[in-house]
Amino acid sequence: MLLLAFDTATPAVTAAVHDGSGVLAESYEVDARRHGELLLPTIDDVLRAAGVDKRELTGIAVGVGPGPYTGLRVGLVTAAALGHALGLPVYGVCTLDAIAHQARTEGLAGPFTVATDARRKEVYWASYDADGRRVTGPAVDRPAELTPEPRSVGAGALLYPDSFPGARGPEHVSAGALADFAATELAAGRELLPNVPLYLRRPDAQVPAGYKAVLPA
Repeated sequence: MLLLAFDTATPAVTAAVHDGSGVLAESYEVDARRHGELLLPTIDDVLRAAGVDKRELTGIAVGVGPGPYTGLRVGLVTAAALGHALGLPVYGVCTLDAIAHQARTEGLAGPFTVATDARRKEVYWASYDADGRRVTGPAVDRPAELTPEPRSVGAGALLYPDSFPGARGPEHVSAGALADFAATELAAGRELLPNVPLYLRRPDAQVPAGYKAVLPA
């Protein structure tokens, strides 16, 4: 197994290479407005740092959200293009699952809730049991409407401490954690998600309604 993993569902632009046993190289940069500009150079950097030629890869793992429309589609389109060009399978991973996996590897005991910033005073969230398996979500809601688990992680939880008391990091997803989660699931024979976005709501940009006719009748 030689996985290239990346995610653009949060403000982090992150990529990693995983050989089935561990992360060979990883890059992580928080810049919510430069996903499209940074992702491909970041992928090149981690492949070079890992000493891996892209033709040696056996698969691609990509975070499918939930996340904002514009940033999320950068990763999904890149994964689809690379998978097609290299003849590789593309595995989708729920970004919240990757954050949960990272939190557990950093010592967090369940049950717990992962919440990321969905803007509009809302969060994307999911809850996990003591074994780190998702039991609720993903969904998008206002923090005040939720009853999270006693422990919470993620940027959304940190942004709303009144609703998520005692929230902690990791704040954003790490491609190394995403890669490790994907490798673990694949090694266990469990299926991952398709390369399809988890938007959970309509994009912020909408086509205006009520156009006036501009052509002669």
